[in-house]
Amino acid sequence: MTKASGAPVSALRAAFESRCPRCGKGRLYDGLLKVRDRCDSCGLNLAAADTGDGPIIFIVFIVGAIVVGSALWTELEFSPPMWVHVVLWPPVVLGLSLLLLRFLKSLLIALQYKHRAQEYDESK
Repeated sequence: MTKASGAPVSALRAAFESRCPRCGKGRLYDGLLKVRDRCDSCGLNLAAADTGDGPIIFIVFIVGAIVVGSALWTELEFSPPMWVHVVLWPPVVLGLSLLLLRFLKSLLIALQYKHRAQEYDESK
């Protein structure tokens, strides 16, 4: 396993592609949200990456603003019965949350690596 050479990888590019923040080639995840122990391309220790509850905070604010705004617009524009809101908005919240979670977790890992917020032991 070799260290990455060349230009640094953009944090946004690494997040969109769910790739290693150092080389941009190795996969970041094993499964849906489990971060790999090491990059299979450059050997970066990804086990040190810990986003904690960071992505969830952003998701609450982003999805909350979208859904509340959309629910208010729907109510004012169409005045549907309450059961429409009960049926419509929970799947929207769940879908948007799952779509954003993987991206935001990847973005926070890439930004942690870029700004050295975590100690990535690169000697192992």
